[in-house]
Amino acid sequence: MHRLSALASVSIAFACGYLAARMGLPPAYAQTPTAALAPQIINLAAMTNEEIGPQVPNMGTLRTKILVATPYGTVAVQSGNVPRHYHTSANEIQYIIAGRGTFWLGSEQREVGPGDLIVVPEGVAHAGSIATSGEFKALTIKLPPQAAGDTHMLP
Repeated sequence: MHRLSALASVSIAFACGYLAARMGLPPAYAQTPTAALAPQIINLAAMTNEEIGPQVPNMGTLRTKILVATPYGTVAVQSGNVPRHYHTSANEIQYIIAGRGTFWLGSEQREVGPGDLIVVPEGVAHAGSIATSGEFKALTIKLPPQAAGDTHMLP
């Protein structure tokens, strides 16, 4: 009797998985929507580190707060400096709001400051390494949303 119910359960689970795969649903990512989008205006320049959140462990002085999360991308505000790393499954776009300093992009160090837009394709090493004036604060967009465990640190 237990074998029959186990076989039936496995068959039903397989059928459900097969049907779900055929429905064309978007893949699940680590940063999934928590609520429907709401109209809002957010003053990113006025946001304090305390409002952005606590430092992310093992990521330098990085603080991050997701502002928008959809199955197709996330928008966050970040502050602080991060060690060199890359992502294999997400493209990243950063718009520098505050702070000046050196930013690693690939194998180059470049000076960046407010108003600069940084485009980081997946697989490209990057880091805000040396702030020379204030702490970096950036609007960060990840397309698609970054999967869990997809921050790969570099020496």
